[in-house]
Amino acid sequence: MTISRPVMATLFGVIVAFAVLTPLIWLINTRDWGIFLMLLAPFVIYGLIHAGRRLAEWVDPPPPPPEDD
Repeated sequence: MTISRPVMATLFGVIVAFAVLTPLIWLINTRDWGIFLMLLAPFVIYGLIHAGRRLAEWVDPPPPPPEDD
């Protein structure tokens, strides 16, 4: 049984986002110094968005550029 690329990319993206965001949110919520992690949060979100775009390119790669003869 093979799993299609969109399904694999979605599952991988959700697992990575959960694995990255859950500890970050927990630390922000439970530690006194966690408030300083809020300065890091936009960069983490940007990284996750960038990773999602890379996964989207992997699922549906752009066509090759036309050859000029």
